[in-house]
Amino acid sequence: MSTSQIDIHPVTDKAGRKAFVRLGRAFAAREPHAVPQLFSEMMELIDPDTNPFFGHATAQLFIAYRDGQPVGRISAHIDHLALEIPPEQGMGPGTGMFGYFDAEDAAVAAALLAHAEQWNRDQGMTRVLGPISMSIWEEPGLLVRGQDHSPMIMMGHHPVHYKGWIEAAGFTKVKALQTYDLDVTHGFPPLIQRIVQSGERNPRINIRPVDLDQFEREIEIVLRILNDAWSKNWGFIPFTPEEVAYAGKKLRQIIHPEINRIAELDGKPVAFMLTFPDINGVLKKVDGKLLPFGWFHLLRWLRKPVNAGMRVPLMGVVKELQNSRLASQLAFMMIEDIRRVAISAYNTQRAEIGWILDDNQGMVAIADAIGSKVNREYWIFEKAL
Repeated sequence: MSTSQIDIHPVTDKAGRKAFVRLGRAFAAREPHAVPQLFSEMMELIDPDTNPFFGHATAQLFIAYRDGQPVGRISAHIDHLALEIPPEQGMGPGTGMFGYFDAEDAAVAAALLAHAEQWNRDQGMTRVLGPISMSIWEEPGLLVRGQDHSPMIMMGHHPVHYKGWIEAAGFTKVKALQTYDLDVTHGFPPLIQRIVQSGERNPRINIRPVDLDQFEREIEIVLRILNDAWSKNWGFIPFTPEEVAYAGKKLRQIIHPEINRIAELDGKPVAFMLTFPDINGVLKKVDGKLLPFGWFHLLRWLRKPVNAGMRVPLMGVVKELQNSRLASQLAFMMIEDIRRVAISAYNTQRAEIGWILDDNQGMVAIADAIGSKVNREYWIFEKAL
């Protein structure tokens, strides 16, 4: 480990943001199962002029240098909506965050974390959560289990040793997020099949695909249910109208209506399940670059993602139905509908569900009932300032 001085500089302009993204890609390239993300997408996420997250957040990016060479990076940020969340839901007054954490060695890690802590302290924060890069809806948590395979779309990937470096700085685990791997080529257990068949005979229930011709309306339905269904979950921060519009614009590129479902009860939307084909496979093939030929592979794949794995990143049932038998029935029906289509239309072999909070008993029970198994685990850490 070098004993040279570590200098940490704030990122203040577009050139700095480019350096920040390039550094993250360089660290990812060292990991055999990491997937390089599109440079333009990463730039957009950290640009206050393009990402509506910054409409309710204050953030500062930092790059660490040793002997003039970049050796690490981190974000320090405050989501002002998180400050309004009840403390029992994981956020609350005085809660700052860190994210986009990469470091060359333990000394750099310690310096970066201390810098992020001090920035949050200077903003009046009394507690730090992380890593959360940067919205809770983007890439929350540090991968602590599952480094032996690549992540699916919109999930992070981190070296094993980052956990020790964060703990050495005095952080402790506050929450675990898990993803579940599912072999979709096999039918579900007989009990689940009977529950699905019973729902299919119920005239009050209608499970339908998302309607791309009414896409804005559909996105508003999904996010309205999401904000209601997740409102009491740990770490929940509601989407703003600007984020709804932004998410809709981004998601349209990867939405295939036949593998995304809205459940209606007596004609009223009460649940949804989103499924995204795993774009990470093609991003790995083109090394996260659109030029010179990456765009061709990407566009061709997006039109028909044959043989792709599928990820279910979000689902929700309105609060008034939660903890009822109907809630789980709707979930099983949507999962089964999507499973059938994914196999027949895309030759899908496996899917991933999550992330799911490890103490979300309802969702864990659904994941267990269909035979899925935990394949990746992410931790969010906290530290009092």
